[in-house]
Amino acid sequence: MRVLMVEDEVRLAETVRRGLTDAGFVVEMVHNGEDALWAATEHAYDVIVLDIMLPKVSGYKVLEQLRARGVWTPVLMLTAKDGEYDQTDAFDLGADDYLTKPFSFLILVARLRALIRRGGPERPVVLTAGDLVLDPARKRVQRAGQEILLTPREYGLLEYLMRHRGDVVSKADILDNVWDPAFEGDDNVVEVYIRYLRRKLDTPFDRQALETVRGMGYRLDEDGG
Repeated sequence: MRVLMVEDEVRLAETVRRGLTDAGFVVEMVHNGEDALWAATEHAYDVIVLDIMLPKVSGYKVLEQLRARGVWTPVLMLTAKDGEYDQTDAFDLGADDYLTKPFSFLILVARLRALIRRGGPERPVVLTAGDLVLDPARKRVQRAGQEILLTPREYGLLEYLMRHRGDVVSKADILDNVWDPAFEGDDNVVEVYIRYLRRKLDTPFDRQALETVRGMGYRLDEDGG
């Protein structure tokens, strides 16, 4: 079981390395984000233990770049940053687990073994509709090779439509899946966001991908309009 340990606190890193070695892991250590990127890209590991506050390249950036390069080795963030937003950012960037310092060594070992048993996640499938491309891994949208900047809500709506491209989806379906089942606002908010998407995805490219099906809902053309 090969572990890449990325930790700039040398004493802590050495303590953890000894403990993991005694537990049966083979551990390689690096102490900055630049070396972590190189090692994780060039070599195969069963799991990566990654700090956030690192010299040269932050742990967040390391994680983001690894996922962008198609490296799907499970990553456990081991850090002193314990805020909700810190954890949310890590998971949004592709982390598989998160453990704050100080930590129980037994819990660390148990979580690493669980991650190794599950293995690396499969790369999310890129969604396409003609020349409209949505990459769930990178949260990027392109039309005719041009990157389109969307708000989180616009992105969520487009992803839902692309996963159901060619099908008619109702306002209720969209509200349940893009907003949430407890949403109590006006369902006309869906029309507003459909209009926003058309302005960004259709109008500048002289396309008509987003279709309104009267009395039923909306449909994204399979061929991108």
